[in-house]
Amino acid sequence: MGEGNMVSKQEQAKAEEAGQELAPGITRETWGNRMDFVISCIGYAVGLGNIWRFPYLCYKNGGGAFLIPYLLCLLFAGIPLFFLEVALGQFMSRGCIKSWQICPLFQGVGYATALICLWCNLYYIVVLAWSLFYFFCSFTTNLPWAHCGNYWNTDTCTEDFKSVLTGAVKNCTDMLNSTSITYDLTDNDTIVEVQLNNCTNISYVPTSPVTEFWERRVLQISDSLEETGIVVWPLALTLLLGWVLVYFIIFKGVRTSGKIAYFTALFPYVVLTILLIRGVTLPGASKGLIYYLKPDLSRLTDGRVWIDAGSQICYSYAIGFGTLVALGSYNKFNQDCFKDMLAVVFANSFTSFYGGLAIFSVLGFMATQQGVEVGDVADKGPGLVFIAYPTAVTMMPISPLWACVFFTMILFVGLDSQFVAVEGWITAVLDFLPPVLRRGHNRELFTLAVCVVSYLFGLVFVTNGGMYVFQLFDYYSASGAALFFMAFFESFVIAWIYGGDRFYDDITFMIGYTPWRFFKWCWMYVTPLIVMAIWIFSCITYTPLTYGNYEYSTFGQTIGWFLALSSVFCVPTTMIYLIAKEKGSFRQRITQLIQPRLQPHQLRPKTMEDANGDHWMKDKGYEMTPGEKV
Repeated sequence: MGEGNMVSKQEQAKAEEAGQELAPGITRETWGNRMDFVISCIGYAVGLGNIWRFPYLCYKNGGGAFLIPYLLCLLFAGIPLFFLEVALGQFMSRGCIKSWQICPLFQGVGYATALICLWCNLYYIVVLAWSLFYFFCSFTTNLPWAHCGNYWNTDTCTEDFKSVLTGAVKNCTDMLNSTSITYDLTDNDTIVEVQLNNCTNISYVPTSPVTEFWERRVLQISDSLEETGIVVWPLALTLLLGWVLVYFIIFKGVRTSGKIAYFTALFPYVVLTILLIRGVTLPGASKGLIYYLKPDLSRLTDGRVWIDAGSQICYSYAIGFGTLVALGSYNKFNQDCFKDMLAVVFANSFTSFYGGLAIFSVLGFMATQQGVEVGDVADKGPGLVFIAYPTAVTMMPISPLWACVFFTMILFVGLDSQFVAVEGWITAVLDFLPPVLRRGHNRELFTLAVCVVSYLFGLVFVTNGGMYVFQLFDYYSASGAALFFMAFFESFVIAWIYGGDRFYDDITFMIGYTPWRFFKWCWMYVTPLIVMAIWIFSCITYTPLTYGNYEYSTFGQTIGWFLALSSVFCVPTTMIYLIAKEKGSFRQRITQLIQPRLQPHQLRPKTMEDANGDHWMKDKGYEMTPGEKV
């Protein structure tokens, strides 16, 4: 049943049976089969955070000891919230905004998650643009970031540590009598301190060709946010290519994108396995793995460790972005989303751990080659993907091949998350006017318009000051604080306003059996307490954003707080608007706005004849959407 196609009476009956909304001659499409949904969820949830964030947090927060807060947050918050969002979307057969018709007073939660998703869609794809640039530059016999002497390099560019030491001691008066040489590497070989016996301490400031390639060739970065500069056109072209890929994957809807996800979601595992095999066979790999996994239980007393665990769960499982609700909305009404959820959760956490093995085995090799500690080369985010790992690649035989393999993995991991997130946002908008935007080729044209406008807005990220803008969006718009805020309201509203027992009955009605009641108790008690505690602690320990040695001005901080609060304010402002719009006394307005507005297939009458009477629905607290009949 494709969107925009005329359907027969038999197909309409099947759609009604599946719980999908019908407009005259239009059906709301569903997944081609159950595995399309599972694979798409895996592709979306398994993103760059599993590759460039989890391994670093694990190393930083006590190695194997970090798994304790991580697994606790996963069990009591991540899995229950993941299940809640998918089940909500499947039950309501709507995107992230319209699904909150289950409790209209809190429809602002839907607007907030849609806005977070929009902000994320705009900046996340820039990572794909960077990856594509590196990927194309890897088709050469000598990687351009492996050596100095290029037009973008400076006089301080240094290819190896031997030349660093030579430069550092060139003014030493008695180098031959020196008996020891020590140096401390910090900030990815930006500053090297050299101390020689019988010599004066000398500070030498080299820059590596990898760092200069990243900052001077790829980003062409300026000195501050205020120095926006011009568009870096090579990145503008790779950004355009990224949006073209996204459009042609999703423009036909989930029936098409669900099939493509089989390749884009599963192929990275093949590449990750190749990188892991290569990594563990390199000298010094065990050194990196020990750093990654060696437990330091003393770190568990640090509250920041628990914040990192909770935020990683939200990022990794895409809680609070609204996309999981959209993915669930394309399920057939009676699909067993509980078992599907368990499969996705296992794949996600396994990938985080598995990716850490591949990354840190290579970082151990890199540290051994440079004669430094793993902590001196370990990094997170863009620093890991575009500086640390490319540095390690240059030390391997046939380095261009391994560079191509690595950036192919980064490309597919990011592409999956991007196109599914864009699909989720488009779903939220389409649910407002399905008769208009789902008819004929309107959906394809609307998707094209979204991609074009998003690309034009995204050009700000590929200017000379684009990295500073990227960091603002990454730090504030989809920050842990905003996601924790959404997670709290999702669990609180479903458990205490709509009713945890009622929602569990709805899930039982959908899938045919009652899932573990553990999740209901989490929604009602444990999950709200955990996310609220982490949210409060994250606000207390807030530190202003910096990028390297650059501190953002008041202007930059203001933009950041606007991005963070734009989603948070959606909840109270929508609530105030709906209360003001409703008729009756204040109490009557609240009573009306907390009544769910359901479709006929969502009702649970003893018989369909009972459902035809208004009294049954009112007694149960249900309200039919105006104009709908059973």
